[in-house]
Amino acid sequence: MTPNYNQKANDTAPQLPAFLTALGQCLPAYPGSLLCVAALNLVLRPQLPDDVRNSLLGRHLRVRVSDAGVAFDFSWNGASFTARRHDGVPDLEIGACVADMVALARRQQDPDTLFFARRLTMEGDTELGLLVKNTLDAMEVPLTEVGKQAVLRLLKFLPRPNGGAVR
Repeated sequence: MTPNYNQKANDTAPQLPAFLTALGQCLPAYPGSLLCVAALNLVLRPQLPDDVRNSLLGRHLRVRVSDAGVAFDFSWNGASFTARRHDGVPDLEIGACVADMVALARRQQDPDTLFFARRLTMEGDTELGLLVKNTLDAMEVPLTEVGKQAVLRLLKFLPRPNGGAVR
């Protein structure tokens, strides 16, 4: 399936209000990284080919959401993504604003277009950056749809108030 990149990168994307950025900068980084890896393990882990898993092993990655003032550090331990403390220089840091991150996940924006418009940043190991980009590009459906399907599968196991499972 070909990605649906139906929007062009303008000079800027909508930014979060300043008070939300200030709030994000006040939050401790590690709990956010725990939430980030929970989402990655639910959505992305089942989609990763073995060669990508091997290439990610032990690598320190950071996702920075620029307008939210937050960054999430994590690595791959061979079986799952694990949260890391925000310390040291990561092997790869990917950054963008919330709107661009969502547009990328929905495949409404092309990562190369955002990169060359300086709205998506990648710092660190270039080969690792290309591996991450190509892996996400190769996915059949947008991450948002994969996430929705994963959440629906998870909900089937939750008990209902009347004693049955959610359907």
